[in-house]
Amino acid sequence: MKITRINLYQYDIPLKAPIAISLGTIENARNILVEIQTDESITGWGEGSPFWMIVGETQASGLAAADDMARLLIGHDPLDIEGCLTTLIRYLPGHPTTRSAFDMALYDIAAKSARMPLYQFLGGSKRSLVTDETIYINTPERMVDDALRIQEKGAEAIKVKLGTNLRSDIERVAAIRNAIGDATPIRTDANQGWDVVTASAVLRAIGSWNVQYCEQPIKRHDIAGLRQIRQSSTVPIMADESLFDSTDAIRLVREEAVDYFNIKLSKSGGIFDALKINAIAEAAGIPCMIGCMSESRLALTAKAHFASARQNVRFYDLDACFEHANDPVYGGITYTGYQIDLPETPGIGAEVDSTFLKTLPIKTIS
Repeated sequence: MKITRINLYQYDIPLKAPIAISLGTIENARNILVEIQTDESITGWGEGSPFWMIVGETQASGLAAADDMARLLIGHDPLDIEGCLTTLIRYLPGHPTTRSAFDMALYDIAAKSARMPLYQFLGGSKRSLVTDETIYINTPERMVDDALRIQEKGAEAIKVKLGTNLRSDIERVAAIRNAIGDATPIRTDANQGWDVVTASAVLRAIGSWNVQYCEQPIKRHDIAGLRQIRQSSTVPIMADESLFDSTDAIRLVREEAVDYFNIKLSKSGGIFDALKINAIAEAAGIPCMIGCMSESRLALTAKAHFASARQNVRFYDLDACFEHANDPVYGGITYTGYQIDLPETPGIGAEVDSTFLKTLPIKTIS
């Protein structure tokens, strides 16, 4: 099998409202869509969501890099996933989000060629997955309204974005906990917004409020600080921005810096290295979460396949499409409340609607 044609799409999806985290605010999902066609009429689809404030990529820089990446892959065997990805990395180190879109499309082709759903191709089985839903930074009153709405929908856990300042963040969590009661776990995420002293103080204040974990309390490079916070906190610590690839995973394990890993395909460069990260975590006794940026149900479906195939993935944060003003994907995962159901069709089992595709800027490499 040979790659004959690659289409690159500027995959813009409007949001219902702007979403704010400690690192910045986004108003639209400005993603990258990759379609890889082969000489055996098998097509693979992949999506990347470049959060510039986290991965250092924008849609524009990603599409420029994707043009070069696509030219490198024309004529290659798409079933040689490692060979294709090695070619991309050697030519253009970095750009994990853009590379993840190609990685996803290659795995889609491979699983379709094997006539297996992706989770089965990855050696796993179909498991029950339940996502949380995220509350973004706002006033305590608005965040309480969101928490009550999410609880009413039957959420098993609520994720709360923090990372502004000590008093305001404690007030936010206190208001939400008082409103929803004690039973529903709260998952917090500071997105690097605190320093060690502030993080320790916040976590000490909220530690008895059924807080399941705290993601990335401090700057990504401060591994010693993460270890210090972990040692003093009753709230488990999860690495997000400190964990891009398998090299980061080894360092975090060696330093005993965190309790959990958050794996995101847009950070890891795709499924290929995500499998390595999870293997390292599993060997070290560190459970993982599968997380998201602002992907559509296309990439979220690939993430769900990955999570289903690896039992060490214990937490699921696959709610990005809840914020999208429209859904351009057919097939893919479906949600019953917060329960996720995977498709049984070969490959990822999701594609972008052809009518929506016609509205997108496209570049073709053949």
